[in-house]
Amino acid sequence: MVNKLNKNQSTSWTNKLWKSKGAAVLILGTLLVSACENVVPEATAPEEPGNVTTEQVSDRTEELIGQTVTVRSEPENMVSPTTFTIGDDKLFGSDNVLVVNATGEPLTIPEGQNIEIQATGTVRRFNLAEINQEYKLNLQPNVYSEYENQPTIIAQSLALAPKPGDITSDPTFYYGKTLAVAGEVADVKNQASFALDDDQLLGGENLLVLHTQAQPQTSVNDGEDVVVTGVLRPFVVAELERDYDLTWDLTLQRQLEAEYSNKPVLVATGVYPSAVDQ
Repeated sequence: MVNKLNKNQSTSWTNKLWKSKGAAVLILGTLLVSACENVVPEATAPEEPGNVTTEQVSDRTEELIGQTVTVRSEPENMVSPTTFTIGDDKLFGSDNVLVVNATGEPLTIPEGQNIEIQATGTVRRFNLAEINQEYKLNLQPNVYSEYENQPTIIAQSLALAPKPGDITSDPTFYYGKTLAVAGEVADVKNQASFALDDDQLLGGENLLVLHTQAQPQTSVNDGEDVVVTGVLRPFVVAELERDYDLTWDLTLQRQLEAEYSNKPVLVATGVYPSAVDQ
């Protein structure tokens, strides 16, 4: 049995993970990739993930086996460097679901913060021998006996999913990382530039989002709940113009520079309707 992690525990192989406040779900589309060659994303997302909760993965496993799903949740337990469980504390008796990191990239979260993770992958029943053989993970039998034949998600995509206010209040950890950020659209300049508002953080600053010409743009409206995937960078005009084909005119550039200079900006690779109320 794996012991529950708490704030006083530490490991040599990853940052801590804390108990979830609940599992949320997103309807997402295609890419979780960096638009800049010198930034390596932590994962890439497969196409057309389905809309499920951890409770549905646990209770309707047979219906979902073989399907690709996306779940957004704070982790419950870190079982090993490549596996963790997610669950929904709001649901009495809800079973945890094991997530196997098959992305080939480690996933870390900032220490001391309850950060959600977005996991996209295939639902199956856990079979230690098959998973070790397919993904070369060397999972140990004595650790995973309780998970055998239980529902699991083999994650081909894992991304940090902080709130906009978490990012704007302390962006340093998130720079250069691929993120999946849910928020309310605010301050739409044009379809290539808008902000994400975090109404749960009193006094928090909005997070600027920029689209590039290399990515298809999705029409957004003030007050709409969306999820934006992309890479976080400091707003430095010279660097952004060097690395991206931006769709802005000089007036917009000067306006954004005056408001957001050296603040974080999320360079979007995708914008999707959120399946969760913010």
